Amino acid sequence: MMRESEKKGFLKEISKIFNIDLETIFGYKPKIEIIEVDKAKIFVVNDKPILVEFKDTIMPTLLFDDLINRLPKVVVDMGAVPHICNGADIMAPGIVRIHGEFREGDLVLVLDEKYGKAIAIAKAMLSSGNLIDLRRGKVLKNIHYVGDSIWKAIDALWKRKS
Repeated sequence: MMRESEKKGFLKEISKIFNIDLETIFGYKPKIEIIEVDKAKIFVVNDKPILVEFKDTIMPTLLFDDLINRLPKVVVDMGAVPHICNGADIMAPGIVRIHGEFREGDLVLVLDEKYGKAIAIAKAMLSSGNLIDLRRGKVLKNIHYVGDSIWKAIDALWKRKS
């Protein structure tokens, strides 16, 4: 468990990074746990795994709807889904739509075309403006996806708490 002063600092830092007021979402004195899995840290706030720190990047988990819904989005065709859920990067031909703008290095939410479900969080290798006319090549680096080790750790954690 974190001390109260550490919690406040953590919430302020994350709120600033993602431009979201976490205190409004989780309350003034949330319960914060840090769980280390493989080479990642999962931040659990009020029993909800919301963030993960992996390879010096802090990002939302696919379960933190309040934050991932604010990210720019790309929609991929259903043929790309199994590859992305196996860790493949997102290729230009698989992208059907872009919602919002992003710059190189920004986090982008990847949605499937049929159900609109979040299947991955990726890091942009190009800006959204450069992506529009692109017909080939990798455009997003897949960093967290349904079925990865972080997803499995969160799933196992959830089952233990239930």
